Amino acid sequence: MKRFPVHQRGANSRDVFTFTVRHWCRQPVRLAIIMAAMLASTLADVLMPVFSGRLIDAVAGGAAVAAPAWHSALSAFSVPIALALAAIAMRHIAFIGLNDLLLKMMSDVANEAFYHVQRFSTDWHANSFAGSTVRKITRGMGALDPLNSTVLVALFPSFIILVGSTALLGWHWLVMGVIFACGSLIYLAFTISLSLGYIAPAASLANSWDTRLGGALADAVSCNAVVKAFGAEIREDERLANIMTKWRHRTRRSWVRVTIIGSTQGVTLVALRVAAIGYALLLWSHGQATPGEIAYVLTSFVVLQGYLRDAGMHVRNVQRSVNDMEELVAIHNQQLDVADRPEAKPIRCRSIANVRCRLRLAKGLGWLDPPVPASQHS
Repeated sequence: MKRFPVHQRGANSRDVFTFTVRHWCRQPVRLAIIMAAMLASTLADVLMPVFSGRLIDAVAGGAAVAAPAWHSALSAFSVPIALALAAIAMRHIAFIGLNDLLLKMMSDVANEAFYHVQRFSTDWHANSFAGSTVRKITRGMGALDPLNSTVLVALFPSFIILVGSTALLGWHWLVMGVIFACGSLIYLAFTISLSLGYIAPAASLANSWDTRLGGALADAVSCNAVVKAFGAEIREDERLANIMTKWRHRTRRSWVRVTIIGSTQGVTLVALRVAAIGYALLLWSHGQATPGEIAYVLTSFVVLQGYLRDAGMHVRNVQRSVNDMEELVAIHNQQLDVADRPEAKPIRCRSIANVRCRLRLAKGLGWLDPPVPASQHS
């Protein structure tokens, strides 16, 4: 008999992203609307610091009773308000589209996973915990939401903010743009490399024990009658406790690594803040920057720092979602053990005839041959 390990090796990150992109391609219009709406919303955030700096220059440059100064301040004040309202509207459109995209993806993934599991061989099912299989599918479906939300409405805007803010700052001061660009790229490269090489292996191992825990629970509950028949409740308690202990240790190691990465990212952002604000103060001390321009740099850095800090968290969320989907994608990629021939036709049961049922009657044995029409069960 062919043996299947209970904990098969899941797919890798490339397989998971290929799987996700393949499902995105099934809804191109909806995906385009989401990305266009998020692009417009993010551009509004990019332009916000520009008008904040102009507002400070207008206030510092003239008295409130002066008509030109009042007009400049009012213009610099009204534009950010309009941009904020436009950003809210665009994000609303994006999230409505994301809801529909996610629901369609989750339905398709669940149906296709069930299709594959139904057609795996009896040997596969005999050597796989039903609870583990269910856990793989439900955990993967649950990971679709954070994965798509993070990539489409979080990481994509962060990339736009990085490019847009760096371009605007470089247009004002070339060195400032270089500082922002280099610092941001170092931060993102550091985050991505550690997430893939340091966190992902521990997370994959923790997920394998999570699957094993689900299988052990399902096995113990579904076979509770057998356990009671042999009085083996204490043995089952000890077995589950051992698995739970191993799961706790593996999961804690994964979570501790995430915490270490988060603290390291915070130190990196502080270094970037020192470089950017220090150079802005140097320009101001040499008379090359106005108070409004200093405010523009500070506001830009606050916006960029928020997106970078979130980007670090988003990268970790993507990595966690990818790890949660690995076993689900492996089910989709696994070849069917009992596959139909290409020319196979569906079986149509019209009726069952000549069914011989031996019945023990009161005065001996008799034969009964009832016809069984379609859509009925004997």
